[in-house]
Amino acid sequence: MVEVHELVKIFPTTEGGEKRAVDGLSFVVHPGEIYGLLGPNGAGKTTALRMVSGLLTPTSGHARLAGFDVITQREQAKRRLGYLTASTGLYQRLSPRELLRYFGALLGMDKPAVEHRIGELIDWLDMHEFADLRCGGLSTGQKQRTNIARALMGDPPILIMDEPTLGLDVLTNRIVLDFIRAEAARGKSVIMSTHYLDEAETLCHRFGLIHEGRLVGEGDLAHLRERAGKQRLSEIFLKLCGHAEHVLRQRPVAAGQDREDQ
Repeated sequence: MVEVHELVKIFPTTEGGEKRAVDGLSFVVHPGEIYGLLGPNGAGKTTALRMVSGLLTPTSGHARLAGFDVITQREQAKRRLGYLTASTGLYQRLSPRELLRYFGALLGMDKPAVEHRIGELIDWLDMHEFADLRCGGLSTGQKQRTNIARALMGDPPILIMDEPTLGLDVLTNRIVLDFIRAEAARGKSVIMSTHYLDEAETLCHRFGLIHEGRLVGEGDLAHLRERAGKQRLSEIFLKLCGHAEHVLRQRPVAAGQDREDQ
C-alpha cells in the first residue's frame, strides 16, 4: 500500500521568492490497484512522485510505502519500490542481461535467484531478441522494456510508472500496458503518471487529477464523470481545474486501429 499525507514541496525562485510545486497532496493506493496521477506539464506530478519514492525530501508531510516512511525508513521503503521514468538511463556498454545481473547483485539476491528472475522478465517482456545486445544500440522500445525489467528485478510490491509508454511503438506500448495490468492483478500497488488519457481511462482503477500542485479531483471514472458532468477524462480535467484550453493530449490512433487495441 502507498500512503501519502499532506505532501508539500516549496522551491526557492531566482527572484528570491518561492514556488509551491506540491501543495497538501494526499492519496492512498491499495494493493492490486492502478492509480492514475494525471495533470499537465508543470502540475507537480514528477515532484510528487520523487517525494513518494524518497528521492526528494518534502518540505512537509510524509509518504509511506508498505508501512515504511520514505525518509526516516528510506532503505526499507526503497526495497519495496520499483520506480520507472521515461528518462531513466542505462549503462550503454552492458547488455540487458548483464544490467539485470548487476542490479540483482545490488539487491542482495543470490546467483540462482538472479538468473531465475532474469529469465522470467525476459519471457514476460519479450526481450529474447535483444537481451544480449549492448544497451547503447537498442531501440527506444527495447530500452524501455529493459528499464521496466530493471525496476522489477526485485519483484517489489509497489510500482511507480512515470510516463511508461512515452515514445513507444504500438507493439511495445501494448506489451508494457499488459505487463502493468498483470502486475496489478498479482496484488501490486501501481501509481501511473501519463499524458495519454485514452490509456489511463482503460488501465487505471482510480484517478488523482492534479493542477498547480493540488488534487482537483479524485475517484474512479464513474465518480468523476458524475461530478464534472463530462464523459472523457480530458473534458473532466478541464472542467474541474477551470481551464478552457487543451492541456492534456490523447494518443494519436493509427489508421484502422481501435482505441481498445492500444
